[in-house]
Amino acid sequence: MTLPPNFGRAVDLSSLGKPAPQAPAVVAGISVTTANLTTDFLEYSSTKPAIVLCWSARSPESVATLEILGELESQNNGTWRLGNVNIDEQSQVAQALQTKTVPYAVAFVAGQLVPLFEQAYAKEQIALVINKVLELSAQQGVGAPPAEVIEPEEEEALKALETGDFKSAQDSYKKLLARKPHDSFAKLGLAQTELFIRTDGLNPETTKSAAQADPLDVAAAMACADIEVMSAHVQPAFDRLLHCVRNCSGDDKKMAKDHLLALFALVDPADPRLIKARSDLANALF
Repeated sequence: MTLPPNFGRAVDLSSLGKPAPQAPAVVAGISVTTANLTTDFLEYSSTKPAIVLCWSARSPESVATLEILGELESQNNGTWRLGNVNIDEQSQVAQALQTKTVPYAVAFVAGQLVPLFEQAYAKEQIALVINKVLELSAQQGVGAPPAEVIEPEEEEALKALETGDFKSAQDSYKKLLARKPHDSFAKLGLAQTELFIRTDGLNPETTKSAAQADPLDVAAAMACADIEVMSAHVQPAFDRLLHCVRNCSGDDKKMAKDHLLALFALVDPADPRLIKARSDLANALF
């Protein structure tokens, strides 16, 4: 492994435009220098990934980003190494890493430099980047993949489900979605929990008989479709509600459509039955 050919040149980051104030008293990570870049980062990255942040005391955003990375390194329990490049003191290293602005983060994976980001991000977004680095490294046989992290609200929900407390589980998933509205696992967990709530106490035989007696009784059709999905009979559930959408009107049609969409959330998006049902629903509505 060798350093980049421009390693000995100076770096010009004059756009920062201010004299460098005193650096923070405690700086996260190992300080990267010309002496340790090869051994402590390039060579080290053949066993575990290393992430290096270029920063300057003149840039509060870069200082904050370094603090976030320090917190994440501690939380990840040694699965990767953090290095920091104070560009005001280590201009040769900054030039070698092709630093144009700060904060600027790169990763070393199996001796290769991988640019990551060159602006400030929230901790949650930086954590996602690090997970991607760990995944990439594991695919190349370096280090371990990221450990699965369970959100506290999800853990509450799972414990509630184990005891049959569906209402508490529902509340926990709603709390998680209020905090992370795009969390796909929380959406699926809430949809499953609400299915448990709707089917709790239903008698499968009498529910099915009621739906067969009047196929356009939307309430009966919805209850029967829930039972069918619980029993992994997805196609009959879809067909039953599609029949209501095609042949009902007003509030009944809307109820059947909304319930069908709720059931769609419980099925793998790549499932051919779901793909066809989505198309059939669009045709029925338009």
